[in-house]
Amino acid sequence: MPFKYFGKINFTPYTKVDKFSDYLQKGKLMGTQCKKCGERYFPPRADCLKCMDDTFEWIEYSGKGKLHSFTKIFAAPKGFEDIAPYILGIVNLEEGGRLISWIGDIPENEIEIDMKVKVVPRIFEEIPEIKLYYTIEKP
Repeated sequence: MPFKYFGKINFTPYTKVDKFSDYLQKGKLMGTQCKKCGERYFPPRADCLKCMDDTFEWIEYSGKGKLHSFTKIFAAPKGFEDIAPYILGIVNLEEGGRLISWIGDIPENEIEIDMKVKVVPRIFEEIPEIKLYYTIEKP
């Protein structure tokens, strides 16, 4: 499945890590690890920032982490106006790396910085332009 199924607007027709969306479709949250120095990346990277090597392997992430920050979006960017307002969170993953995602089943009044969360891969049936994504949920 092409990387374009990961969002409404896609400016990247090809990427070396386009299998990321294939893994999400299978319910797996995957990052990459540099084969030369072992540095891990989420979101996945094909080129290592530490040693500049371009050989990598896929590694599965548990999705467990802590909420680093969150915000409620009222004035959404192009392509997302129809679903505003919504809440986004930034999660520091246990295995390393950081991601931004929609807050899922957590009521707004219960969201707290440093709370334990789990990132869950999803397939969006309701919005045709977004096929794959992940949400931040309670563990």
